[in-house]
Amino acid sequence: MFSRRSNFDLAESDFAVALHEARRDGELFDLTTSNPTAVGLAPESLSTHFDATTYHPDPLGMPSARQAVADYYCGHGRQIPIGNITLTASTSESYSFLFRLLCDPGDELLIPTPSYPLFDFLATLDHVDLKPYPLLYDHGWQIDLHALEASITPRTRAILLVHPNNPTGHFISSQEREALYRLATQHSLALIVDEVFLDYPLSGTSETFAIPDSPALTFTLSGLSKVCALPQMKVAWISTTGPKDVLNEAQQRLEVIADTFLSVATPPQLALPTWLEHRHVTQQAIRQRTDQNLARLDVLLQGTHITHITRLKLDAGWTAILRVSAFEPDAELATRLIQNHRVAIHPGSFYGLPPQGYLVVSLLPYPEIFEQGVNQLLNGINPINSPSSVG
Repeated sequence: MFSRRSNFDLAESDFAVALHEARRDGELFDLTTSNPTAVGLAPESLSTHFDATTYHPDPLGMPSARQAVADYYCGHGRQIPIGNITLTASTSESYSFLFRLLCDPGDELLIPTPSYPLFDFLATLDHVDLKPYPLLYDHGWQIDLHALEASITPRTRAILLVHPNNPTGHFISSQEREALYRLATQHSLALIVDEVFLDYPLSGTSETFAIPDSPALTFTLSGLSKVCALPQMKVAWISTTGPKDVLNEAQQRLEVIADTFLSVATPPQLALPTWLEHRHVTQQAIRQRTDQNLARLDVLLQGTHITHITRLKLDAGWTAILRVSAFEPDAELATRLIQNHRVAIHPGSFYGLPPQGYLVVSLLPYPEIFEQGVNQLLNGINPINSPSSVG
């Protein structure tokens, strides 16, 4: 009766079971949170006044809402025509639209690893095959460009990038960007660039891929979930740039796909200009929180006698990767930390990191919860308490 693509493995992992039970029982130091509204970082006021009683559907989104997105890119020094902006209900929907735009069933997309695990589900639902390319760490993260190029086949349609990456928190360098443009133009590939964390550099400024004269067809994704810390408002967007001939055809086809669903409700489109205009206050509060927690994390790591845990370098975002000695698989370690030490932290394998030796910590929690959680974490990974030291 049901499709093979919806035959998901719904069994909960031991980690998920332990996390649900700990949250139900309370007294959990949760270092996995990714929702700013859950840790006191929601915008102070969402009040807007508009008349949403009439409906004038536009496949790409209301012009006033798309102009607000164009103004957002002006803040990043880029002039994007509103005709090249498509509104969607989420970044996930943006991905799905683009997978359908670019791929026939069985076509391939190149995706970075480590990265967020959402792509597997989207690709399965849209009959697309994912081919991973590695990110390497050596005093900082970088794309393995040789492995990326070797992964290109006649069925490859696009290179997917996350800028800055989640969870590594690294930006794509200018040298990597030029290499990516070369590969894309040489092999007639599109670039799909997820920039939801673009506004959260640890220092300096960040450069968007939404460049009007991009040498390759480029789809830049972002949305309210991270830009305004409003995941509940369900508005995202695609900015399309590139050579004029292929750009025009891409936008025409994308408009038909968007017109088929018309998924973005009128009220959030009307409110979008106001929300984007006031994003800076919320973004500043989030940056202050992540800076504070990151600094405290470093102090706690430097002050511990445990020598087998280090923080990997990051440039942006809301997470930090910890490298630990591989006493046990990371999923088992994360489960044990919940059960025995009441601290929740993601295993690195959740993001495609090797299955032993990595943990991923959110920098969003309340500072007091964060510090107590990190202390519990350090106590839990002490070699004295590790399974290999018992017996």
